[in-house]
Amino acid sequence: MAAVFEKPSLLQRLVPVMQGFDGPLAFAVFLLACAGLLTMYSSGYDHGSRFLDHGRNMLLAGAIMFVVAQVPPQRLMSFAVPLYLLGVGLLVAVAVFGITKKGARRWVNVGVVIQPSEILKIAMPLMLAWWFQKREGQLRPLDFIVAALLLAVPVGLIMKQPDLGTSLLVLAAGMSVIFFAGLPWKLIIPPVVVGLVGVVLLVSFEPMLCAEGYRWPVLHDYQQQRICTLLDPTKDPLGKGFHIIQGMIAIGSGGVFGKGFMQGTQTHLEFIPERTTDFIFAAYSEEFGLAGNLFLVLSFVFLVLRGLAIALEAPTLFSRLLAGAVTMIFFTYAFVNMGMVSGILPVVGVPLPFISYGGTAMVTLGMGLGILMSISKAKRLVQS
Repeated sequence: MAAVFEKPSLLQRLVPVMQGFDGPLAFAVFLLACAGLLTMYSSGYDHGSRFLDHGRNMLLAGAIMFVVAQVPPQRLMSFAVPLYLLGVGLLVAVAVFGITKKGARRWVNVGVVIQPSEILKIAMPLMLAWWFQKREGQLRPLDFIVAALLLAVPVGLIMKQPDLGTSLLVLAAGMSVIFFAGLPWKLIIPPVVVGLVGVVLLVSFEPMLCAEGYRWPVLHDYQQQRICTLLDPTKDPLGKGFHIIQGMIAIGSGGVFGKGFMQGTQTHLEFIPERTTDFIFAAYSEEFGLAGNLFLVLSFVFLVLRGLAIALEAPTLFSRLLAGAVTMIFFTYAFVNMGMVSGILPVVGVPLPFISYGGTAMVTLGMGLGILMSISKAKRLVQS
């Protein structure tokens, strides 16, 4: 008697693939994506196709997340060294013959114009996680020094472009790996103390340090201006301080429950600069108020906690370090953006994840989510 084999249905074939997705993490991203689409529709309705482009970017990020989620962490580890070397090589190419726009040399033409610093947001934690995986069980102080050098090279090249926002994100991703790898507290506390003392001195001597004609030896002029504007934006309310002042006005005018969807006057009368990109949090706050901000902050907190939980339960050291670093990238994005718009951090070019408009950042976020999904799937396979 001939055997009869039933062909599995499409649903049966998709179930094993979909099982790799972490439900709580996907739910947090869904909440943030909904908030992003609502805000973009309101703040970007007169920016042509900005809302549709934002939706397209989200779909692109979702597709990238789906593809990366199917790659096991062991395979991701094999990309660490080549991707890092490619990223650093392209940064060197930018420094030598890169394309300059608005006073910054951040792009290079390799057939298409790309911004290599974006590669390092993922390549940096991959490389350091690979390094500490290789040194597992035999860590020495020298290993942390090597890791610091691996981090310093791309961060220095990115700051030279100059691009303070991206360099902060790459630095945060790399430092997260080094910290989670077991960096001794005796090496952490001194820099933190020095930083706090520096902030106190900066605030205390602000009139002298920000006086006309006084130049700081390390930072670029525009970076010095950003810090001085943060300390006292009223010195130039119609110039350098305009962004911060208008952002704080919009946030404060939202009150507890906001002015309502599509009702933000600061937003729609175009007082908020870059209201669909870096300063979209101000537009969101004006229309949804303190209640909306709490929802947004709690959604980010939920996403970060879920990412850290995935890191904690990951089956290998490489997976734990990588998941922890990728999670901290999301935290750094959100914290820096909200902080600069609220006037507690200098203005840097850091978007708000899933809320701000931007294709490159959305691709990076999609890759990060895919990595977290991949590590979560690997954890479940090990448990089963």
